[in-house]
Amino acid sequence: MKNKTFASVCILLVLSLLLSACGPLQALVGKKITISILYGSEKQSWLQPMITAYNAAHHQTADGSVIEVTGTVMGSIESFNAIMSGQIQPTVWSPASSIYIPVANAQWRQSHNSDLVTGSPKDLVLSPVVIAMWQPMAQALGWPQKAIGWSDIAALATSTQGWAAYGYPEWGSFKFGHTHPGYSNSGLDAVIAEAYAGAGKQRGLTTADLADPKVVDLMTQVESSIIHYGTSTGFFGDRMFQRGPSYLSAAVLYENLVVEQESSRLAGTSQQLPVVAIYPKEGTFWANHPYAILNAAWVTDQARAAAEDFQTYLLAKPQQLQAMALGFRPSDPSIPLSSPLDAQHGVDISEPKTVLETPSVDVISGVQALWNQVKKPVDLVVVLDISGSMQGDKIASARQSLLQFVDLLSDRDRLEVIAFSTDITTLTDLTELGPKRQAVKNHIAGIVEGGNTRLYDAVAQGYQDLQQKGDPGHIRAMAVLTDGQDNLSSLTLDGLVAEINASSGEGGAAIKLFTIAYGSDADKTVLTSMSDASGGKEYDSTPDNINKVYEDIATFF
Repeated sequence: MKNKTFASVCILLVLSLLLSACGPLQALVGKKITISILYGSEKQSWLQPMITAYNAAHHQTADGSVIEVTGTVMGSIESFNAIMSGQIQPTVWSPASSIYIPVANAQWRQSHNSDLVTGSPKDLVLSPVVIAMWQPMAQALGWPQKAIGWSDIAALATSTQGWAAYGYPEWGSFKFGHTHPGYSNSGLDAVIAEAYAGAGKQRGLTTADLADPKVVDLMTQVESSIIHYGTSTGFFGDRMFQRGPSYLSAAVLYENLVVEQESSRLAGTSQQLPVVAIYPKEGTFWANHPYAILNAAWVTDQARAAAEDFQTYLLAKPQQLQAMALGFRPSDPSIPLSSPLDAQHGVDISEPKTVLETPSVDVISGVQALWNQVKKPVDLVVVLDISGSMQGDKIASARQSLLQFVDLLSDRDRLEVIAFSTDITTLTDLTELGPKRQAVKNHIAGIVEGGNTRLYDAVAQGYQDLQQKGDPGHIRAMAVLTDGQDNLSSLTLDGLVAEINASSGEGGAAIKLFTIAYGSDADKTVLTSMSDASGGKEYDSTPDNINKVYEDIATFF
């Protein structure tokens, strides 16, 4: 009996100790509240570890529910579009900057009776929008003694001599990049800054200014040097720093990405040339990374409280110091700036000296419309697998998604469509889309499947067509979709990749291949080798997500 009593006391003692450790026990058996944050890729290196550490600490709400945070990375404007369509319902939206929030609220009010983002969200971290440029190239332009700006970029972009005009013919043409202003904050910041520079203003940009020939000309000149666009600033930075100066001479990025790259170089993990941040002399914007807890029906009071707790955690000094170690400026001005925010890492903390005023919603929309008018056209070849394995839902979805993809292209773009199976058939030659749009869609709508998979020969034919007929002054790209493996071509994969690599001297201006592995039988290794050789991108796809894949490809031009 005494043994049973002793055992019972021991059990009670253990339970008492467990109950006193409320947090861990609650994490195991208690209630849980999950909040989601949708944020831009440029702060993933900071925010993802913060999410992991926060979840590991088992923070709780007032009622004892354990808070779990999940994060999804997406372009700043692309993420709002996903919220607007109902595709994603996050608790928190954290775009790169607040510049698009008024536009987002205006769109949200059209279908709701309130703003999506109310009040003034707190800034998580800060980072100026900069032109990242390889240091030797910046020095050739006169940096750091000479202030560089959009007028210099425009002059270099339109120079028939390219870098030869500055004594460096071996660098070839000037190759520039920024993200798509309809999907990404940095791209939107870039084209608004171009408009300000053309108007000679830092404040008070108007819709009337956008009709000024000086504004139109400067934006047209800068955009003429673009190699491609895209949705993600982080992805753009990765491409620039991985592929080097032959791929991109300069790109619109955030200051923290310059610091991150220089930290890698100084640590010996990157062998690239030094890169520096150029703060345009005409002015720039801050990426202030607002933490917007959404004013939406799906955000409960409990979720809001949990999101506020995570916000408090992120704004605490230890987390802010970790952000600074990655190249961000803390949102708390009482925290002094120190390494790696220094000249050794390519940045100048005395900049930016001129910060541009955020324009009105109408002006922002007007700038986006102007960019659509003057942006660099694309010469695009679509290569589509119509072999027998594409039967059923695959071919039906491929037809429908390609029809929608054609609608994403502008009238000024030039399009060629090649269908392949046992035979290779050109459905439409590489000519301007506007006059033939409906005829192209009629051809696509009538596609039927059958035959073998002659992938390599079809891609080679499209690639050669672009080389021979494509305009070097346009973005040149291919979109290749296949659901299987080549079983008929006379050309080998090695021969095809060698042909693609033969154009490597063009650097970032070379033809880009965007390959789509359509289903589980597609050879992803083969498709990746094609896209990587060109500087493009490989996608995995199914009939369920093929529309999204084509939408993403369209953002590159």
